[in-house]
Amino acid sequence: MSHKKALTLEDVAHLLQKNRLISLDQHKEILAKGEARTARLQSYQKGGYSRRLQTITEQITPAEVISSFNLLIPGSSRVLTEDAITETIAATVKMEYLKIDPLKLDLDVVTNSIPRPFALKYVMAAIADDNETLTVAVADPFDSEGIESLSSVRKINIRRVLSSKTDIQKILREFYGFRASVLAAQSETTAAFDLGNLEQYVRLKGTKEIESTDKNIVAAVEFLLHYAFDQRASDIHIEPKRETSLIRFRVDGVLHNIHTIPKQLHPAIVSRVKMLSRMDLAEKRRPQDGRIKAQNAGKEIELRVSTLPTAFGEKVVIRIFDPEILMQELDQIGFYPREYQLYNSFIRKPNGIILITGPTGSGKTTTLYSSLRTLSSPEVNIVTIEDPIEMVMEEFNQVGVQTTIGVTFSTILRNILRQDPDIIMVGEIRDRETAENAVQAALTGHLVLSTLHTNDAPTAITRLLDLGIPSFLISSTVVGIIAQRLIRKICPNCRVELSLNETEVSYLQLERREYRVYQGKGCTECRGTGYKGRTGIFEVLDFTDNIRSVLSDRADLSAISDAAKDDGMIKLRQAAICKLLEGVTTYEEVISVTG
Repeated sequence: MSHKKALTLEDVAHLLQKNRLISLDQHKEILAKGEARTARLQSYQKGGYSRRLQTITEQITPAEVISSFNLLIPGSSRVLTEDAITETIAATVKMEYLKIDPLKLDLDVVTNSIPRPFALKYVMAAIADDNETLTVAVADPFDSEGIESLSSVRKINIRRVLSSKTDIQKILREFYGFRASVLAAQSETTAAFDLGNLEQYVRLKGTKEIESTDKNIVAAVEFLLHYAFDQRASDIHIEPKRETSLIRFRVDGVLHNIHTIPKQLHPAIVSRVKMLSRMDLAEKRRPQDGRIKAQNAGKEIELRVSTLPTAFGEKVVIRIFDPEILMQELDQIGFYPREYQLYNSFIRKPNGIILITGPTGSGKTTTLYSSLRTLSSPEVNIVTIEDPIEMVMEEFNQVGVQTTIGVTFSTILRNILRQDPDIIMVGEIRDRETAENAVQAALTGHLVLSTLHTNDAPTAITRLLDLGIPSFLISSTVVGIIAQRLIRKICPNCRVELSLNETEVSYLQLERREYRVYQGKGCTECRGTGYKGRTGIFEVLDFTDNIRSVLSDRADLSAISDAAKDDGMIKLRQAAICKLLEGVTTYEEVISVTG
């Protein structure tokens, strides 16, 4: 392949066939349909961008065209992606390939190193700067005009790496769009006094706050939300600090620093979020809750917003509820066959109480919603009591707790029985009154699903006893108890095999022999963490005659645990070890999650 200014479709197709990533027939199909496919992608691209992003180059790369065919790599079940094509090109021209991880980029480096129009024109993004060398990601290895121009202006060594055009353009849209919005908003405000910062003097001079309807703040918040959706974030944290405001995302249970923004813009961004979630803009001293319904990639996403006054201002946390994650088939969330059959038998009972236990962030909501969706049909009336309503679903009748006007779990539960429910979901049993009403509902022929904050399944029984529920009522109403946790899964793209050492085998209390397990060495797909996605581990306690026989008002926790073990209950640690030995998770994750 000769060196020229730009790669042609024919060049890349020939290269892929030579590397056995496409077959001869696929090669012919690409050349025959390539021109029409390119025209279609250009038409789609022109219609797809907003006016603000129209400046992005319309040239379509061969890698984009070929990846749009969704071809299967011969002899495998993997689809030929734009990243795989770009990596092959990089290896051929002896250039480093980089899969860009937005969470590891510095906003200042990206936006300050290369002017936006220049970056858009040449499809390049600054990735790192160590004051001596600027690392720049480019989409075309032979287009040196932009690099030469940049080098002559910046008077700095430039190291090129090859990345997919799609990745580069995503960075240019998200980073430059966010930074442009922030800078424009910053230029329109003077230093406003900050009542939330307890360490600063109040300056009454020049107190002009940004309007929450300001177009630049609106744009910045929109960029932030889209960025979070793209990165599979479950939470967005907007945290005021002494001098700046920090934005963090939680991805697969781990928080990542994303952006730092000027402190004077923090109140405006908070106000915009509060306006979107219908909160009281004037109330800055009390915590507030709200919700936003957004759309991403054609599907509705629920955002739950919480504000909290802190020493430096109002902190905002936006929890993202993706319906595809929240509403899953029960057999897809991590149950083993025995546990799945048991739990399935629990929710099919005509009446009784089913308790799901675990700390915050252990996936209880997903289990509850997935269970309710499984049970939902025109023949049953499902009523939920939540604080707050996690996700609005038409199939259920959902009631939100409002403690300020006396609408609590216990008061709603007391009145809900007049609504002719078949199945009742109580968000959480927190006090004696709620527990008593749940028991009453179960006794009068209703199926009640609820949650408790306990570490394991047997402890839930002692917790009910502590709340004042007599043991005979627990025996006659509780059907089953599930304790659960979320455990990170090994990234399938970079997992490598290894053996547990003697110390690890001993710590897990396994038989002394060799155990082959896996761990992720870190790759572009998992952002170097070695993990991608999470699954549940479950401890299912069936309320058998054996359990009832050891239950009394002064029941011993160890006696309950022993009875459950005799019935075949698998504890959380055992379930986690099974996931380890199956190659789903790592030894470190087992220890981290189960102690």
